[in-house]
Amino acid sequence: MTGIASSSSAKSRRALRLPDGRTAIAFGLHLSRFLLSTMLLSWGVFALGFLLLGGGSLDGMMHQLDNLARRYVEADAARVQSFRDLFLAAHLAVTILLIILRRDRIVPAQLPEGIRDHG
Repeated sequence: MTGIASSSSAKSRRALRLPDGRTAIAFGLHLSRFLLSTMLLSWGVFALGFLLLGGGSLDGMMHQLDNLARRYVEADAARVQSFRDLFLAAHLAVTILLIILRRDRIVPAQLPEGIRDHG
């Protein structure tokens, strides 16, 4: 009798430790939502930067973007690669900063013990 009880309790303990597929999918969706929103926020930081460079007006921002686009198109290959490297470093720095600022959002909030939210 104790063999049956101990094997069922071992199974229930193992089931409590290992997440099921739904939990893994839910966490994957939460993490992908976090990464996507962080990427959109980083693009927004660059748009805000161009808006500030343009003096806070849409016309000024478009003028700055036009100036950047002209210089990019007219540049030689080495200068284009330098621009890409600089942009990648800036984008990485902004994204890391945003992840640090939003680090409490990486893991989804836990429900209090005893409350089951089914929908």
